[in-house]
Amino acid sequence: MAGSGVSSSSSSSHPRFLRFISVPHLLLLLALLVASTGNPDGARGKASLRLNLRSFLEQKTDISSSSKASRSCISQRSRQRNGAIILEIIHRDHCSGQKTTTWYDEAEKTLTSDDARVRSIQSRIKSMISRKKDEVSELQIPLTSGIKLQTLNYIVSVALGGRKMSVIVDTGSDLTWVQCQPCRVCYTQQDPMFNPSISPSYRSISCNSSTCQSLLFEAGNSGICSGMSPQSCSYSVTYSDGSHTRGELGLDTLSLGTVPVNNFIFGCGRDNKGLFGGASGLMGLGRSSISLISQTSAMFGGVFSYCLPSAGAASTGSLVFGGDSSVYKNSTPFSYADINLNQEMPTFYFLNLTGVRVGGVALESPSFGNSGILIDSGTVISRLQPSIYRALKGEFLRQFSGFPSAPPFSILDTCFNLTSYQEVDIPEIKMHFGDNAQLAVDLTGVFYFAKPDASQVCLAVASLTYENDVGIIGNYQQKNQRIIYDTQGNKLGIGKETCSFM
Repeated sequence: MAGSGVSSSSSSSHPRFLRFISVPHLLLLLALLVASTGNPDGARGKASLRLNLRSFLEQKTDISSSSKASRSCISQRSRQRNGAIILEIIHRDHCSGQKTTTWYDEAEKTLTSDDARVRSIQSRIKSMISRKKDEVSELQIPLTSGIKLQTLNYIVSVALGGRKMSVIVDTGSDLTWVQCQPCRVCYTQQDPMFNPSISPSYRSISCNSSTCQSLLFEAGNSGICSGMSPQSCSYSVTYSDGSHTRGELGLDTLSLGTVPVNNFIFGCGRDNKGLFGGASGLMGLGRSSISLISQTSAMFGGVFSYCLPSAGAASTGSLVFGGDSSVYKNSTPFSYADINLNQEMPTFYFLNLTGVRVGGVALESPSFGNSGILIDSGTVISRLQPSIYRALKGEFLRQFSGFPSAPPFSILDTCFNLTSYQEVDIPEIKMHFGDNAQLAVDLTGVFYFAKPDASQVCLAVASLTYENDVGIIGNYQQKNQRIIYDTQGNKLGIGKETCSFM
């Protein structure tokens, strides 16, 4: 097997020591050493994950080729179990439409867009802090990576006013919105655009209503009347990277599978621009009163969870509303951590990052336990404080040694050329939160492949610019985990789960 070998050790470097080992014991020792290594110097006997590069890349290539076949982006399959509605989620690569860009260009575009989102989040957090100082039942729907819609994130299919549409799942946002006709400035979406004038259940929200005033206050806007319709309640959500959605708030029936959510408040976007790919809009899973979670708290108890499938894989995941654990397929027990209640940023989900282990080795950093880290379904690559990232990078390179290096790629600066290897052993990365919770990063979440021949494979974690920036756990490191958000109990649960709709 290419890439296998015997790592150096104290016993193998001292012939005098070997004289006292019998031949059978020596053969056993050598066999154990070989079995424990999958790279030139091995994983130093630490906890590692074995990655078959050829199989992984062949799977990615096959899926890329199959994307040329026409297929609807809106999932049609659903099933019910123990009161839960389960809708299928498919990956964007399985939607209709042929890619015109190369693997390298797509990979670079993803990271560039992701960097813009992170900068937007950091700016939003700082703005919220500044503004604060100035002011003193069970439902499961399918979830898939949004690659098929040329968006960074994962998408689900819902219905609004009886019309099916695909929306991005975003725990870092509160307002659920879709593009609406007539649209002044709208990006190209794959599904038909929502038209409130033909929805029998649509109603507008008056700009002088208490609902408009309170909801827009939470979103950082003042209640104003739309120029388009004096009686409507305008909203505007703008990001520092230039992305935005603007329109008016309305009420309609949102269908999550077969479960209706009547009088659901959402944004009818008339002017939308940004990193939304071909999705119809966005599903806000934050914590403010305008979010989907808050609006359905009487139905689902403020509990939701998801399992994000591997990007590029022909697998599906699921988004579950409610706390019935019988629908979960976790292979490890759930560990729980408290969700930090940050009064300056109350709508985000923060955890206390207390440690990180690489191949079983505990890292050291003054930032552990001193600042919250944001868990976000919309960010792709995790961002760590510089001191934590330096420690992680150093230990990873120490254990994953002997491989040819490759140039940095976009925001990723730890890259390797693995074209000569069929299998490699990768040090396992574990993040620890609070007293007991931990997230063991899935095999597919450790490396980011910039090129399909494995000539530029990078550690899929990046450093923040400043130590006081807010760390983020991105969706790339959340893959094949069941993440449970209990907003009323202020707890977050993590359990290993191979994502599958069926």
